[in-house]
Amino acid sequence: MITLRAAAPADVPQLLAFIRELATYERAPDAVKMTEPQLHDALFGEKPRAEALLVESADAPHGFAAWYESFNTWTGKPGLYLEDLYVTPAARGQGAGKLIFRHLAGIAVARGYARMEWSVLDWNEPAIKFYKSRGAVALDEWTKYRLTGEALAALAKGVDHG
Repeated sequence: MITLRAAAPADVPQLLAFIRELATYERAPDAVKMTEPQLHDALFGEKPRAEALLVESADAPHGFAAWYESFNTWTGKPGLYLEDLYVTPAARGQGAGKLIFRHLAGIAVARGYARMEWSVLDWNEPAIKFYKSRGAVALDEWTKYRLTGEALAALAKGVDHG
């Protein structure tokens, strides 16, 4: 039977291993730079920035979800931003994803959040199908942008690229 539980500090190595597995699945196996101490601090430090849960059965861990509180100026309310959701290939199709989404929706409702959001790679058809079956709507008119590394540092110094 698949169950969920809040992640504990002792779970940090397993969580990081799942994050690496997710990065490999998302075709970015070398993208994870986070260390165990960084993850521990993010989840359990003096000022936690995120929350996580573990998916498991009696015999083994099977995945995780990590999320944080966002804020929306249009609604004036916080939201739940699902950063990562991963279920091992062996555990897929056993209801873990449904259990996670129901649990996170319950957290969002209990905390008075206006929404629950996440991103999905456009080629990840199984995930897209799953999300739509939960009632999720794609925000196709929005494009996500990102600043990192040298471009972020340059902009902070007042250097525009254009």
